[in-house]
Amino acid sequence: MKLATGEIRKKRFAVNAGLQQFLAFGSLILLVLFFSLASGNFFNFSNIVGILLSTAVIGVLALGVTFVIVTGGIDLSVGTVMTLSAVMTGVFITMWGLPVWVGIIGGLLTGALCGFVSGYAIARLGIPPFIATLAMMMIAKGLALVISGTKPIYFTDDEVFMEISLGSVLGDLIPGFDIPNAVLVFFLAAVIGSILLARTIVGRYNFAIGSNEEATRLSGVNVRKWKIIIYMITGVFTGLAGVLMASRLNSAQPSLGMGYELEAIAAVVIGGTSLNGGKGTIVGTVIGALIMSVLTNGLRIMSVPQEWQTVVVGFVILLAVYADILRRRKA
Repeated sequence: MKLATGEIRKKRFAVNAGLQQFLAFGSLILLVLFFSLASGNFFNFSNIVGILLSTAVIGVLALGVTFVIVTGGIDLSVGTVMTLSAVMTGVFITMWGLPVWVGIIGGLLTGALCGFVSGYAIARLGIPPFIATLAMMMIAKGLALVISGTKPIYFTDDEVFMEISLGSVLGDLIPGFDIPNAVLVFFLAAVIGSILLARTIVGRYNFAIGSNEEATRLSGVNVRKWKIIIYMITGVFTGLAGVLMASRLNSAQPSLGMGYELEAIAAVVIGGTSLNGGKGTIVGTVIGALIMSVLTNGLRIMSVPQEWQTVVVGFVILLAVYADILRRRKA
């Protein structure tokens, strides 16, 4: 009987997840159609490429945040940790003269280390995720300013590094099809994230912790260890976002980062991941990130003032959270 009940729950989750993705994808299509009709400048190749490029950094951040939110936690530090990772990448490549690939690994490890500290504070010290990651947000922001001397670090002598985001492998293979490499990195990261969340023990324990942490602990799972691992995974994605951002700007800007965490969390929620944990998909997060970029780009093309763009995005986030509440009540 218990096995049958478990199978029924899995089937219901699969149906609900599919429905959420369908609704999110439908919303994305409607937005594209609306802005295409509202402005002839929206649906053209260069603008679509611009939308995809702007999605890459926020999208990679959102992929990492998905893992944490599925556990029922939160990470407010991803924006400034992204900046710190970019700064450390600049330090390794520009100041220390190390190879580009070493700098990239250094950026990823910086994010993983910050994730480890946040995860340890939450899992071992018992600090609530909101407070622990808020503290990490301030620590990362301060370290980025101190290490860089409050000045940008420019990659002026390294064209290879700039190619990571702005180069186009597809453009070299298919003339005229100049999709930036950052977009390819984003979708590759999404594939890896989807496999981790849906096909590995990490994803299995991720959902188990988010669904019922106490039951997972009583079943013999070392919840503390897996929480730390999950926050480190989020940190790796955050470090990757920092590398992409530094490559795109051709510099590490220590003053950037604040506010990116809110956009990443918004993309995750819009994509159907429940803030209460236990439910979420990487595909939904990708769609949510695209919705955020399309909405911002469309409003900008329609010459909507920046302050009103922020208001609209805020209402979209409210609607997404309310939709999550309605889904949980119905369940």
